[in-house]
Amino acid sequence: MRRILCSLAAALALTLGAQTVERPVLSSYTVEAGSAHLVETYLSPLKYSGWGTALGYERMQAMRFDPDRWTMQLRGRLGLQGTRNPARNATMWDVDLELAWGMMRRFRLPEGFTIMAGGSTGVDAGVFYNARNSNNPAAAKAAWTVRALGAAVWNGRVGRLPLCLRYQAELPLAGMFFSPEYGELYYEIYLGNHKGLLRGAWPGNYFRLNNLLTCDLRLGRTNLRVGYRFDVLSTKASRIVTRRIGHYFVFGIANEWISLGARNTLSEKTRIINALY
Repeated sequence: MRRILCSLAAALALTLGAQTVERPVLSSYTVEAGSAHLVETYLSPLKYSGWGTALGYERMQAMRFDPDRWTMQLRGRLGLQGTRNPARNATMWDVDLELAWGMMRRFRLPEGFTIMAGGSTGVDAGVFYNARNSNNPAAAKAAWTVRALGAAVWNGRVGRLPLCLRYQAELPLAGMFFSPEYGELYYEIYLGNHKGLLRGAWPGNYFRLNNLLTCDLRLGRTNLRVGYRFDVLSTKASRIVTRRIGHYFVFGIANEWISLGARNTLSEKTRIINALY
């Protein structure tokens, strides 16, 4: 009996002394504004240039199965581009929506540096519209891709202000995208001509490089995020070329929060593992 009581006491001591782990969620909401350049040869052979804007959302969290090494990222972005031709007498619009989810392995380095590498998958959908092309004023776009994802992060201070610098890049490697035949009317597709609408995507015919540079000024519970995005999309199928190049300034807020159950509380023994900071 004495041995049993000692074993129970030891197990209870280990339980009470065990370290709990919390994984804060980092959420950010951003607005982007800048310049855009569009080419859509299904609608026009000319290059259109103008402005671009977007709303973005990002959620990051350390993974439950290995929070020290793996981070999850969920992203959504809704963009709008308004451009004009070189003669300034025609307008082309572009609306695009992107949803992506990915995971990255973290490699911590000295002096606050971290390298992150992994992959993601996502869908892109949108439409180009040019009223001047009366026969086919719109060109629909849709794609699903598997992508390489990587980032370099530095957490440090400038004076007394803590901040987080991050550069992130994403490149599709494989997938599928929608493209009609050259000169094919969408009315023909509506009537049942569905042959060859889905194309295999690889960097040779579906190239997109999404570069994002951000700086989070950690002012307290709410952080100010500023940055720059350079986004390049280039596709080619059935002699139809699509290009979208955008330069955007990024402004927004980012904050961390922890979801605690009714019986969970933070204590001195709680270990907090951040996704980015």
